[in-house]
Amino acid sequence: MTDEITLISQLQDVATKELAFRSLVTLYKERLYWHIRKIVISHNDTDDVLQNTFIKIFKNIHHFKGKSKLYSWMYRIATNEAITFLNKKAKLQSVSISDYKQQMISNLHSDDWFSGDEIQLILQKAIATLPQKQQLVFNMKYFDDLKYSEISDILETSIGALKASYFHAVKKIEAFIKNYH
Repeated sequence: MTDEITLISQLQDVATKELAFRSLVTLYKERLYWHIRKIVISHNDTDDVLQNTFIKIFKNIHHFKGKSKLYSWMYRIATNEAITFLNKKAKLQSVSISDYKQQMISNLHSDDWFSGDEIQLILQKAIATLPQKQQLVFNMKYFDDLKYSEISDILETSIGALKASYFHAVKKIEAFIKNYH
């Protein structure tokens, strides 16, 4: 925790901000990449959203008040950037976000950056059928192994609501997989 406090003070100090920011990027870029990737699906889109996320973090670090953990604050920014990105892409194509995500998952077979097998592809298709909040909760709990308290900080939602969302997501995914041909 003292490391995080030190890093935050270095990030908020003009003299040490750039060096501290490089450390921050090194520490968190992979975790944030995979978090964003689960939302936007495409590797190239993920890189764009990740870059925008770090720009927003750099520009707004002086607003960080320490009421949550630093990575919770950054995950919240990454989540919002990814959702905003999806909304723009879906709007440009005049389709719903869920239809857009289904298109992206259909393209995963031809994505050089996707190394998953058929089972993982089916799981991704199942996740894409969920409402957006359930997708986020499922991904953070199942793949990122975050605690409900951490997800609560990131999504600013009660733990009870998160547990219900996760339960419903799991049931819907199980039903999708059972009915998949």
